[in-house]
Amino acid sequence: MIGPSSDMSSKFALDTKGLGELKQSAKAGSPEALRGAATQFEAMFINMMMKSMRDATPQEGMLDSQQSKMFTGMLDQQMSQNMAKRGIGLADVLIRQLSAQAAGAQALAIGAEPGSGQDPLAMPELPLNRIGSEPLKAPPVHLAPSTPGIAANGRPQAPHVRQFQEKLGVHADEAERATGIPAKFMLSQAALETGWGKREIRNADGSVSNNLFGIKAGPGWKGKVATAVTTEFINGVPRTRVEKFRAYDSPADSFKDYARLITTNPRYEKVLANAKDAAGFAQGLQNAGYATDPQYAAKLTRIIRNNLA
Repeated sequence: MIGPSSDMSSKFALDTKGLGELKQSAKAGSPEALRGAATQFEAMFINMMMKSMRDATPQEGMLDSQQSKMFTGMLDQQMSQNMAKRGIGLADVLIRQLSAQAAGAQALAIGAEPGSGQDPLAMPELPLNRIGSEPLKAPPVHLAPSTPGIAANGRPQAPHVRQFQEKLGVHADEAERATGIPAKFMLSQAALETGWGKREIRNADGSVSNNLFGIKAGPGWKGKVATAVTTEFINGVPRTRVEKFRAYDSPADSFKDYARLITTNPRYEKVLANAKDAAGFAQGLQNAGYATDPQYAAKLTRIIRNNLA
């Protein structure tokens, strides 16, 4: 049960003591406190609008007096509180902004560099080349509905994570329809491979190759090629190499080629069969030889569970 000290949303709209308590709770990152603070601010905003409208209206009637103005003001405040509970949209905007700020502070606390796009728990390695043949498809997986701006672990998303998901989400959704793999699983893998888009493989002229999954350009690849330095683990020992990678015209093409690879190469049949949970999907990729990094599955699982909505 939530006691009086934790439920601040019902306090009077202009209760400055209550707002002070809300500020302190909001700083702690509590979702309930964020909602309460945003609702109270929305109530104050509505009250200010109502006061401005009344001030702009001539008040020279027989019933106008200091007492009537006082009671009118009290009524406006209560109406503002009631309207804020129903919501006009301002509180939702504030919650998103406050959540993003809290996520940024959390990223600093655990050692992530703001704006760098690097997950401190996941340093990507590039996979080996593979060529497929027969189409396969995983059964559809229905995950619980996600909340925008909130990761699967219930914490606010860092700004760079949210930006990455918003930019590529539509392409991941299309790939999900083609493969049956949850979109967030593929977004997490793209984040692991590219450092949240900050370490993308580049073409010779410096432009991005749009290779979001680190797929190499083998003898059977007839498209564009980008050359880059990568790290491969040989018998558990990291080795630096210069390799050729596939290049695409757009991020959408990268997701389409990844979907083709996963569904047409028999070595990934077990990946599709185990795509119902994060750990099964990640471990399936590692077992199939998608990457040589022995920690690939663990890194990918952490991103899926801790970052994506």
